[in-house]
Order: sequence, then structure tokens, then C-alpha cells
Amino acid sequence: MTVSGNITAVLLSLLLILWGAASECGAADMNSGKNLLPFPLENRADTPKMAQAFTFDDLFKEDGSSSDPPQRVFRQTSSWRGFSQLEFAETIASPKHASKLRLRSELSNLGQLSQNVKWKLSARIDYDAIYDLSDFYSRQVRRDQRFELFLRENYLDFSIADFDVRVGRQHIVWGEMVGLFFADVVSAKDMREFVLPDFDILRIPQWAVRTEYSKNDFHADLIWIPFASLDEIGRPGADFYPFALPVAAPVSFLKEDRSGRNVANSNYGIRLSQLANGWDVSAFYYHSLDATPTFHRISQPWEPLLFQARHGEIDQVGGTVTKDLGSAVLKGEFVYTHGRRFNVIRSTAADGLIRQGTIDYALGLDFTLPLDVRLNLQFFQRAYLNYDRDIFQDRLENGGSIFLQGDLWRDFQGQVLLIHSFNRDEWMLRPRLTWNFARNWKLAAGADIFKGPPTGLFGRFDSSDRVYTELRFSF
Repeated sequence: MTVSGNITAVLLSLLLILWGAASECGAADMNSGKNLLPFPLENRADTPKMAQAFTFDDLFKEDGSSSDPPQRVFRQTSSWRGFSQLEFAETIASPKHASKLRLRSELSNLGQLSQNVKWKLSARIDYDAIYDLSDFYSRQVRRDQRFELFLRENYLDFSIADFDVRVGRQHIVWGEMVGLFFADVVSAKDMREFVLPDFDILRIPQWAVRTEYSKNDFHADLIWIPFASLDEIGRPGADFYPFALPVAAPVSFLKEDRSGRNVANSNYGIRLSQLANGWDVSAFYYHSLDATPTFHRISQPWEPLLFQARHGEIDQVGGTVTKDLGSAVLKGEFVYTHGRRFNVIRSTAADGLIRQGTIDYALGLDFTLPLDVRLNLQFFQRAYLNYDRDIFQDRLENGGSIFLQGDLWRDFQGQVLLIHSFNRDEWMLRPRLTWNFARNWKLAAGADIFKGPPTGLFGRFDSSDRVYTELRFSF
């Protein structure tokens, strides 16, 4: 990218900040009751429906009827919202280096065309100046992560009786635990910073047709994704590139194969949920082109190692459960995955891979403690079926997490997340301090620390420990 292109990106981001500031000032003078904002389908059950404008009977009323109440005419609505965020990070593991200086800006507009039609448009611009200021990273890494324009959620919503249809690019979230992903199988993810960004930034929307049916306490969700979004994993040499071998060896990579993204390999799934006696229970089936890549060995056993990231088809069956226990909220997620392949150390294995069915589940308790302190405890496990001893993991991979968050003093809030393997000395620690110093402004500082073996979930990033700070304006 040219220097003029970088300057253009920065100017666009600064314009978004000024737009947000102007929008905030304008909104302060308006009657809040006039701002009718559409709500996502995921929160449909938790939000009141917008007022009906008129019925068909109203069309046939005679003019001049003084006894009738005045008709309410529907007005189209729209609302701008977004944020700009400046992020800096420095990798403190050897070799120490600045690893991020990113300006990230997102702008969205939500509106309602009629009583039954809503829409959303949104986009995001990321520019990371560290790849212009430093030559620490390879050319392909700098090219991949310097500047990007993202289409975020862009869709139309249609409501017909008990049915809601959403067409376009959208988030589809079927599960959400703290820190890691389990039943959230539909979302593609930007994994170029592992799971460190906020999940709403990390998730990549899917181009989908989604139909939801709600009746009393029953909910059905049917989705079709003709062209799947896949995980972004970056380029070899990036801080959080996900490939690792148990021993150090020279490795080369071919360009990632994404040729399976076509209608013939459409993703589709169904999710059913029921609320009964305080238990919110769901079950789902999902067929997809695996968003997570598998690294195929292209070279022969006697040749220098050469790999290529590819995406195969998988099937997943699972469910979620939530229950308010009074003093705590219980959450659970379960997923069985069929068709995924895993790397092995055995040189005679075709492509260096073997097929393994897996069962993943997580159980969590969310407590609200005095002084508005939140405590979350989780246990999770992955079980490999038809276990092959040459894969990099144990037959049962067990772990747990602790998340603690609370107000410290005035406008300061602290939180810490620790995720630890029970199989080995492997963990991720994430302390963070946030200062809400003005309306819609916040400043945060924290650290991301990893430890473990080279092929572990966290240990592969042992040399990517970092400290960071973020300045964010939201509107």
C-alpha cells in the first residue's frame, strides 16, 4: 500500500470520529422517545415490539370522524452508531518489539422502512501503522495486516406473523462462553490475534438466509449460507499464526486453499430451543465447510516440510442449556464434530493427517457478588474418539477458567481472566484495567501472557506475550 493510501485511511478514520462526536451532540438535543432503533433478531424476545402504525380497518374509516382518535402515521427511522479505537501493543517476549499501532473505526446505520421491514448497513476500516514504521515482520505479513476494509453486518429483516427472515451478511451466534468458543459453530472468526479481541470484533459475519419462528416459549432457527466466510489466520511469521510442530524444523507453506467456498458446498443448519420451568435448552445440527483450516502436508516424507491450509466439510451436533439458580446462572454447551482431521507426528500418514471425531463441552457458573463484582467459573473438556496416539493432544484434554470483573474506584474497572489446562503446565493470563474518563470515552491497559508446549492451545504463542493499551470513542 502507498503512503498516500495510508494517509487516506487515517483521514477516513478521523472523519468517523468527528461524525460520531457530531452525532452525539445532535442526539443530546433530541427527545429520546423519537429515536426508534431496530433490534437484532437475537434479542427479539427481550425487546418490546415497535408501535403499530395503522390497521387495514383504518384505511376505510370516513374522513371527518371527530370521535376517532388521531391516526398515527408510520415514519421511517434510521440511526447512526459506531466507534473509533486506537490500539498499541508491544511484545515483551524475546525479541522485544512493537507489534501493533492500529486505528480501527466502525460505522453502522440501522433503520426501519415499514412496520415489518428493518435493515442494517455497517463497515469497518483497520489501519495498522506498525507495518509501515517497522520491518520486523515479513513482507507478506505486513501486506496482510496493514490495511483492510471490512463489510460487517449488512442485511434486511422481514417480519411476518410469528416468522422473522433475515437476508444478508449477519452474525449468527448459537453459543457463548467466556474466553473460548464451543457451541458458537456458525461464526467465522478473525484469529490473527487469537481470541484476544472482543468477540464482537473477532466474529466475521456470514452471508446467509436465516428464518426464525417463535411461538410462546419455543424458538426455531433455520439457516442457509451459500458462500461461507472462513477464519482469517494471517500469514506465516505473524505473532498468532496457528501452525506449530512439536520440534523445531524448517517449514514452508503454500497459499491457503479456499476454493471450497461455493454453492455446492453450502453451509446449512437448524437450531431448536425451548424454555421450560426456567430451563432454556437448545439443540442444533450444522453442516459446513470447516471455518477452521487443517494443515495438509504436501511434501513427501523425505522432502523438506511443505504444508497448505485447507478447509474440509464437517458435521456438528450439539446443544446449550441455561438456568437461573438464583445466586448464580448455570450455562452449558456441548458439540460433537464429525469429519475434522488433525496433524500427527507419524510420517507415513497420508497428508500428515488422521480423522478424529471429537466431543467438546463446557460448564460454567456466573455469580454476581456484592459491590457488583462478577465471578465466572468454567470447566471444559475435549474427548477424542478412536484416539490416535500420534496426534499432538491427549485423549482427554481438560481445562478450566476463572474470570473476575468489578469496579475498583470511581470510573475505574478491573478484570482478569485465567484459562488453564489440567493436563499440563499450560495457561493464558489476561489482566485488564479500564478507565471511563468521559462520556463515550474509555482508556484501557492490559497484558496477554501465554505459557505451554509448542503444540498446545496457548503454548504455541509463548513468544507472543504482550502489553497493550486502547483508547476508544463510541457513539
